[in-house]
Amino acid sequence: MDTMRERFASVTSQLLEEDPRLALVLADIGAAGFTEAAERHPDRVVNVGIREQLLIGVGGGMALTGLRPIMHTFASFLVERPFEQVKLDLGHQGVGGVLVSAGASYDWPSGGFTHMAPGDVALLDTLDGWTVHVPGHPDEAETLLRHAAAAGDDKVYVRLSLQANAAPRPVDGTGFHTVREGRDGVVIAVGPMLDPVLAATEGLPVTVLYATTVRPFDAATLRAAAGAAGTSDVVIVEPYLAGTSTRLAAEALEDRPHRLLGLGVGRRELRRYGQLDEHLTAHGLDPRSLRERITGFVSARP
Repeated sequence: MDTMRERFASVTSQLLEEDPRLALVLADIGAAGFTEAAERHPDRVVNVGIREQLLIGVGGGMALTGLRPIMHTFASFLVERPFEQVKLDLGHQGVGGVLVSAGASYDWPSGGFTHMAPGDVALLDTLDGWTVHVPGHPDEAETLLRHAAAAGDDKVYVRLSLQANAAPRPVDGTGFHTVREGRDGVVIAVGPMLDPVLAATEGLPVTVLYATTVRPFDAATLRAAAGAAGTSDVVIVEPYLAGTSTRLAAEALEDRPHRLLGLGVGRRELRRYGQLDEHLTAHGLDPRSLRERITGFVSARP
């Protein structure tokens, strides 16, 4: 199976052939995957080098001319480092574009903390009007990339990762999808957290919702699932900063008694490089740790 990032390169190259409005801006990272596309479309495939603020600025300028820019690099260099440009050159200017990140929270542990971005979605939550896709499989990444490229002038963030579920699920760029139904609570699994959540909740009578489009937050589906389960005990398992979406879940359930548990990447910096699976375990995102936290939360209901 190819990776989400490899699928991004092939799909975006194809989209550049199909849509003359589409443009691609790179900052060295991933440029090797677009050598042919750059030769075929030198006016619409631009590599600015390791200048991430310029990456966003050029994308914003392209959008002002009517193009639909896709901007790509590691998440820490795409959202965190040039955040002022994301806020001003896209948001304040009232133009859109597609940010496609790699690296996620800790896909490349040996790169160190500079290449980790567990706070990217939380940071974008401080801005208005962003759609956020978190695919859990390369096939889902392709669907969501195509959806983002065709999304008019919207501001869209597509968060790619080396973490992936074993099989794709049907996704359409909107809302949450029910994977399993139960009566003891609702667990929302975001993107590549689905397989660990399904393993962790095997045999437990809980509803599992799958979320690949997390912004806008699908309050209606959560409310319906909680109503069908007969309880508003909700666990959200996210592959980025723990608790990123709990505020939105609380707002969705504000008119009824509810309990929330946000699981994800902790704030404590892990200073040993390790491997990806070791980071998952250290943050309690492996199936065994998830089962302990979820069963403990559900059983503690008053």
